[in-house]
Amino acid sequence: MTEEIKEDKKIKIRGLFTKSFIPFVPKAGDIIEGKIIEKSAKSLYLDFGDIGIGTISGDECKEAGQGFKELKVGDTIFAKIINLESPKGYVELSLKQAGKDLNWLKLQEKMQKKELIEVKISEANRGGLVAEIYDIPAFLPVSQLSPEHYPRVKDGDKEKIFEELKKFLGKNMQVQIIDVEPKEGRLIISEKVEAQERLKEILKKYKTGDIVEGEIGSIVDFGVFVKFPADSPEEKKLEGLVHISELDYKLVKNPQDIVKIGERVQVKIINIENAKISLSLKALKEDPWKSIEEKYKKGDIVLGKVIKFSPFGAFVELPGNIQGLLHISEFGSERKMKELIEIGKEYKFKILLVDADRRRIALGLSSDIPTKE
Repeated sequence: MTEEIKEDKKIKIRGLFTKSFIPFVPKAGDIIEGKIIEKSAKSLYLDFGDIGIGTISGDECKEAGQGFKELKVGDTIFAKIINLESPKGYVELSLKQAGKDLNWLKLQEKMQKKELIEVKISEANRGGLVAEIYDIPAFLPVSQLSPEHYPRVKDGDKEKIFEELKKFLGKNMQVQIIDVEPKEGRLIISEKVEAQERLKEILKKYKTGDIVEGEIGSIVDFGVFVKFPADSPEEKKLEGLVHISELDYKLVKNPQDIVKIGERVQVKIINIENAKISLSLKALKEDPWKSIEEKYKKGDIVLGKVIKFSPFGAFVELPGNIQGLLHISEFGSERKMKELIEIGKEYKFKILLVDADRRRIALGLSSDIPTKE
């Protein structure tokens, strides 16, 4: 470096005033902005005003590669302070570390602004997907996938979920940053957040009680997902869940017994909360319990099919889409119950109680089933 510049800019920390005139006293780890005043093949010298002259040299320049070659005298760049008092009297700087820190700052700013970012999926694992933003790995958990992309796998089999996630490799996704932790190197992104915001706007056109027509998109153990069209073809289809308890008035063991994928159905919106849509099929069906006390009376003998065992008895399907309970006390033990009756078989039962308000029918054994010992 020329003696004239060195003499004129001897290191003397006197405090740099910001735009708000608050004194700035630099320290190791700070990122500061300076102008390139001299460049050689292996070093850069930057002018930081009252702070003095800083230098970037050695491996720092080599690792910068093409980026270093493109820098020229007069350019303004950011650098990170490594040492304020080097043996040669310059502020030692790092270009590489400043770049990383600035990228984390940019990520934090994007998170605060809730910016939408397009990323390319580069990796899949059993927990989710991985992409890169500013050369920093960003993790997209399975739980943060949009409803459209969420892998609906029977029984939540992790290996099958993993296979579904692999289908996204190389594909672009619109995401938002939801967590930035530079010290821990953690960057979490979400596809669901943006989808939820979009859905909230579309859902303003709907309200609880509306009846919509849709198509069965997928079937899971706990219910079925129904896609129903929005008002304009440009908008993606909305999707709501019909919980297994809302499929029918009778006890449903397997949703596939009620509907099939691709089937067109009418459903009622029973709740809208945080972009989640709860639907009901049974709400549009006639409630068999409304007239139950006219059809069944205490003392009647009825034919019913055993459909399920439980520790407190057996559930019995009766004519008219109604279930009754044969209490375990009719047998004395669960073992005895399973010896005397079988799931899927029909028997005659005696009605002990009909309670429409509580939706209960209590059943007892009839003469065609052996009594308990």
